[in-house]
Amino acid sequence: MLNLMSLFIGGIALILAAVAFIPFVGWANWFIIPLAIIGAGIGAISSSNGGRNLNLFVILIGVFRLVLGHGIL
Repeated sequence: MLNLMSLFIGGIALILAAVAFIPFVGWANWFIIPLAIIGAGIGAISSSNGGRNLNLFVILIGVFRLVLGHGIL
């Protein structure tokens, strides 16, 4: 059950991270990364690794986008 919740949070965060790749919307990653961290925490206490891995992937995408836009763009 926790893994499904983590996958749901990761899916929402992934969709939002895809939207945040639009120019001038990169600042949204400041809100997406903490959401994915919460999902990764829920996935870490789960018996399966799928949700945790998805959220870690979203965190990496968000950090990469923040580095590209210097934290604001």
